[in-house]
Amino acid sequence: MLETIISQSPQPSPNTPRIGISINSSEHLEPNEVHWLVVEDDKGRRELPLGGELYSIGRDSDADIRLFSMFVSRRHATLVRRYREDGNYAYQIVDGDLEGNPSSNGISINGRKLQSHSLKHKDKIVFGSGVTATYYLLKRDERKTDSGDPFDITLIDPGMIDDLEE
Repeated sequence: MLETIISQSPQPSPNTPRIGISINSSEHLEPNEVHWLVVEDDKGRRELPLGGELYSIGRDSDADIRLFSMFVSRRHATLVRRYREDGNYAYQIVDGDLEGNPSSNGISINGRKLQSHSLKHKDKIVFGSGVTATYYLLKRDERKTDSGDPFDITLIDPGMIDDLEE
């Protein structure tokens, strides 16, 4: 928590009363983490960026993250954003919906059947046969910028070199 002190005069003396105002620094700074959910189901693989407060996951056509398989419930799980003390956030996955209605088959995270779980980098979620998701939590400064393509290079116009030498 960032504490800011505001005085009533431009140059406060030791006797000047001070007013304390607390400012939540996470409201003013861009998060230094990015969240992704990579879903694999009957329609293939999809990479979904996360940033919202709440996501419904399931077979229902109104689900925020739709799963394409008859082996998952219409409202199979819910992702809830939870803020951490460092100003960043993480996601918690809950089986079923937030009204306490569980999915038919439950969720398995990293091989363990759980009702709820605070997701960590590379957690693997199984919703049903052939329906999985992997959660990725990446630091912005750790994201790989190299494309892996040996031909992805920047070419310099020879005319630019002449301009630099002058």
